[in-house]
Amino acid sequence: MKNKILIVFAHPLYEKSKTHSALISKASSHPEWKLHDIYQLYPDFNIDIQAEQQLLLDADIIVWQHPVYWYSIPPLLKQWIDMVLTFGWAYGKNGNALEGKYLLQCMSSGGKYEAYQTGGRNNRTLRDYMAPHEQTARLCHLTYLPPFVVHGTHALSNNEMNNHATNWVRILQYLSETDLKSVNWASMDYINDWKKED
Repeated sequence: MKNKILIVFAHPLYEKSKTHSALISKASSHPEWKLHDIYQLYPDFNIDIQAEQQLLLDADIIVWQHPVYWYSIPPLLKQWIDMVLTFGWAYGKNGNALEGKYLLQCMSSGGKYEAYQTGGRNNRTLRDYMAPHEQTARLCHLTYLPPFVVHGTHALSNNEMNNHATNWVRILQYLSETDLKSVNWASMDYINDWKKED
C-alpha cells in the first residue's frame, strides 16, 4: 500500500517563482499526490478548518512547500498552522488525529548552503531556523522528516532548477513507496541526497 502525499503549497508570489514552478510542474503530474495551493484557495486568509483537517486525515505524508521568508514561513502558512492544528484535535487532551503521520518541509532559499552555517552570513543552519516547525510536528504527534531544500535560488540556471525538480519527484516517489518506520531519519540533515543514485 502506497503512502498518500498531501502537498500544502504556500507561496504569495508563485507567479514569480521559477524554482517552485519547476518543483510543482514535476510533482503535480503524479495522480496520487494531492497538490493543495492555499494562497490560491484562501486569498482572504479565511481558512475552511474542517475541510483542511479532513485533507490531513486522508494523508499519510504532509508536505509544507514554501519559500523561506525572513527565516521562517509565509504568513498564510502560519495562519493555516494556527487555525487548522487545533487543541483537542491535533494536540493536547485527546488531540491525536495526526498520530502516526509524517511532516516534510520543501523549502527554497535565496541564500546559499554556506550562508546557513555556523559562522556563515545567517549564523545558523536552516534546520535551526525551522526548529519551531519541527517542534510543532512533535507536539502534533507527527514524525518530522529532514527537509528538502533548494538553496541559492537566485543564481540557479534552468538546468539546475530542473535537476532539483527531478530530484524532488524522486524523493516523493521513494516516500510514497517506502516503509518510513524503517529509515534512520536522524542521520540526515536534508533529505535531498537520500538514496541518491550514483
